[in-house]
Amino acid sequence: MMLRALAFGLSCLFLSAFAVLAQDAGLPVSQCQAIASRLPGVMFASFEPSGLQLAQAGRQLSLAEREEVKITFVGHSTYFIETPEGVGIATDYSGAYQPSRLPDVVTMNKAHSTHYTLSPDPGIEHVLHGWSDVPGEKAEHRLTVGDVYIRNVVSDIRSWGGGLEENGNSIFIFEVAGLCIGHLGHLHFELTEEQYTEIGRLDVLMVPVDGGLTMGADSMSRVVQRLRSSLILPMHRWGPPLDNFLAMFDGRFDIAYAKEPVIRVSMRSLPKKPTILVPQGL
Repeated sequence: MMLRALAFGLSCLFLSAFAVLAQDAGLPVSQCQAIASRLPGVMFASFEPSGLQLAQAGRQLSLAEREEVKITFVGHSTYFIETPEGVGIATDYSGAYQPSRLPDVVTMNKAHSTHYTLSPDPGIEHVLHGWSDVPGEKAEHRLTVGDVYIRNVVSDIRSWGGGLEENGNSIFIFEVAGLCIGHLGHLHFELTEEQYTEIGRLDVLMVPVDGGLTMGADSMSRVVQRLRSSLILPMHRWGPPLDNFLAMFDGRFDIAYAKEPVIRVSMRSLPKKPTILVPQGL
């Protein structure tokens, strides 16, 4: 009990200081980042400093409207996310896989040409590259579009020549309707403690299951289990059968298959037991 009280006090102090810095910088405050993830088993209470605009604040919606996020698998590693206020986001957008309407936001990773395009439709308002064109710099995105806050955590990738390209991939995180939704992009290496801390809580996780082009199934399964997401959505299916990836969880996760093309997610509908939901069309 004393440890929990101490941990809570420290977390509030840390978050309060972080909130002041974020407010001074004009940035919203992430509701998904782990403030003290290295204290195992500690659950922190919600903390909302007065006068601070949180990332998911927006216009007043009815309860039903502001709860539901729609997610559709479009192809390869592209998911189309529709927020309660109607913001459309396409992940790892190359233009080859088109969602039902023109996205407002697209995210990209440059590991392969199937994950990005340098000539997106000019009608797309926000084009977010997961890499920086300046050597030695990290891509950094922190922006609010309508009712969604979008940020990224960078990771290294293997280059085509077999070397290492620092910060060539971004894990994009979308905070909306109380949900923390993460897309691992073209992840090549298991995450570090620092990256796990930067990512924080992910309720919904989009994960590549190719079994080798990104990472082997065993390495990817360790990342998935560590992130402890409630809902796991596979993507980037190449090579080995999907069953190879599913078998790595050995009953620890439920396995389900989407009955409709559009997956409707809310905080209320998240499964109690971690579930891998295979979307239609994968």
